[in-house]
Amino acid sequence: MSDEFKPGDKVSWETAQGTTTGEVIEKVTSKTKIKGHVAKPSPDDPQYVVRSDKTGEEAVHKPDALTKR
Repeated sequence: MSDEFKPGDKVSWETAQGTTTGEVIEKVTSKTKIKGHVAKPSPDDPQYVVRSDKTGEEAVHKPDALTKR
């Protein structure tokens, strides 16, 4: 089972530019569109909206891509 995250959790994830840090904004369990990308989570396979500390941009990530800080 993947980690469960909640809003406010501090997390990090890997990008092409290296490790990025940020905060979990919300758990999503239905189709979500952010910045032209469509995420297709489900209640059994949730994903998380995160906000980058550096840029303030939001993105959706699967839980296995996130690490609690």
